[in-house]
Amino acid sequence: MNLLSMNKPRLLLCSGIVTLLAACGGGEVTDVLLPKHQDPTFPAVQLTLAHVNDHHSQLDPFPNTELLIGGVPTRVELGGFPRVTSAFGAYKAKDNVIKLHAGDAITGSLYYTLFKGEADAALMNTVCFDAFALGNHEFDDGDTGLKVFLDHLRNGSCKTPVLAANVKPQLGTPLAMTKPNEYIQPYTLKSIKGVKVAIIGIDIKGKTTNSSRPLATTVFEDETIAAQRTIDALKKQGLRHFVLLTHQGYEADKVMAGKLTDVDAIIGGDSHSLLGDFSAHGLTSSGSYPTQMRNKDGQLVCIGQAWEYSKAIGELHLNFNPKGEVKSCSGQASLLIGSTFQRQDSAGNWVAVDQTTRTQLLTQLRTSPLKVTEPDVAATAVLSGFADQVAARKAEVIGSATEALCLVRVPGESTNRSGGVAGCEAANTLARGSDAAQVVAEAFLAGSLAADIAIQNAGGVRIAVPAGPLSMNTAFTLLPFTNVLVELPMTGQQVRDVLEDAVANHLDAGQSSGSHPYAAALRWRLDMSQPRGSRFSQLEVRNRATGVWSAIDPARTYTVATNDFIASGKDGYTTFGTVYATGNYVNNFLLYTQTFVDYVKANASIGRPAAANYSHQSVTTAAGVALP
Repeated sequence: MNLLSMNKPRLLLCSGIVTLLAACGGGEVTDVLLPKHQDPTFPAVQLTLAHVNDHHSQLDPFPNTELLIGGVPTRVELGGFPRVTSAFGAYKAKDNVIKLHAGDAITGSLYYTLFKGEADAALMNTVCFDAFALGNHEFDDGDTGLKVFLDHLRNGSCKTPVLAANVKPQLGTPLAMTKPNEYIQPYTLKSIKGVKVAIIGIDIKGKTTNSSRPLATTVFEDETIAAQRTIDALKKQGLRHFVLLTHQGYEADKVMAGKLTDVDAIIGGDSHSLLGDFSAHGLTSSGSYPTQMRNKDGQLVCIGQAWEYSKAIGELHLNFNPKGEVKSCSGQASLLIGSTFQRQDSAGNWVAVDQTTRTQLLTQLRTSPLKVTEPDVAATAVLSGFADQVAARKAEVIGSATEALCLVRVPGESTNRSGGVAGCEAANTLARGSDAAQVVAEAFLAGSLAADIAIQNAGGVRIAVPAGPLSMNTAFTLLPFTNVLVELPMTGQQVRDVLEDAVANHLDAGQSSGSHPYAAALRWRLDMSQPRGSRFSQLEVRNRATGVWSAIDPARTYTVATNDFIASGKDGYTTFGTVYATGNYVNNFLLYTQTFVDYVKANASIGRPAAANYSHQSVTTAAGVALP
């Protein structure tokens, strides 16, 4: 018996690709044995993803940043966008590099206040990124403000693709005047040695709609659903390599990795996470670089993020096997520093090191995550055109800080947002939390003649303030947004509800940690291991006239000063929003930055409040750890 014909259909194959018959048409049909199915194969390509995120209009370097080098406190110049340009320029001779920016390019300094994205776009065009993902702060001035920035970006020669697969402006609105993808693309393709790699953009949904000002008609889809839909569609076109360029935070990236099929790498932003081992240099990090996870297929996914404010660059190397899977990944996030160093002399003064020591340090740093990088000359020239206009305003001294005002969002958070600022080495581990947010709340209280208490969200305060002179630039970098001061009448119970709202927003709803509350003339004990409604205890109010503290009265009406952003219910401040929606509030039309400027000028010098005046009197973390 012919074994080939047993229980098998007769097949007639007429193909220009595979011919299994001598002829097609007349004649006897012959049984054939099809070749065994083989999985498709792909070139075993090696790919490098070079990336930054969250530069937030911070274009100048940070002078006198204190780091440990060889165990010795050493001051260096850190970052600055011309160094970012120089770092990316080192890849010009390589043909396997994709240059990425993971969002939040704008808002955060006088460069944005004065130029509304023009300066940022000009500096970004000195790099020519292969893709830029939208961040939540791109929408701080609404869709119209974002269009202004993107017009500046596209007016350059780079034509950088702007990505967000889950953001869909309504046709006829500023970001989609004539067609849906006029400004925002879901993905872009990059060919590396003949192999196409898809870069897919994802913006954070909840935080952008709750914490920025997009049009109500601009749709933000679920991040994971949009990512998988885009991957699936591209896979049907024959693509196999998928990189997500996200702006949703490190923890969300790790969770998303496990929910998706086919994803190879995630380059992220939003959480300002420093990844890698920087312990030898006195900095704490949020995880390893790269962080290795498994996707829904069980295959390796590699995650990278590169801190903030033009301080660092990430370099993620991906090695693919013939199945198109990630075989291995490696890399490093590096801080970009200058080539001059200062150390303390015997009298405690900071002085430049001698030439021998400098040479030794340069040699030592060759294998370090501190990358000595000279600023790019052309980028420096571009920046100087804007810097000259900003200098006079920046230089105006408004007072001084007697000690460092450290920046923290949630007490106990993993990354020290004040890293490199002397006096803030362990700020994120302390119960008091953010000195900077606390002082801003005090400024609000001082700026409102009617307020009993003032509340400020942590995310509205952007930098740690080093000890020393305070300039107008310090104020506008600390408080860069266009928020104004408002006053709302609220019962003591509503005040408690506001605080519970703010913490639940990041603990329960998984939204921005920037919602975490700080207050003036209001203090509490916070236990984040407890359920919502039971986290705040011993809530007390300080009498404005006498300075005496007493328990808050749930039935009494207090006047609360805050910024109009959270007053309107943004950042999870639902109870604020309920009162605000009634129209029962007073708008002072005083820019919240100006309240800080006025506060500093009135006091000449400012420092940390007395311990009894901090809003956080004690803190237990969500893990049940009591902070010192």
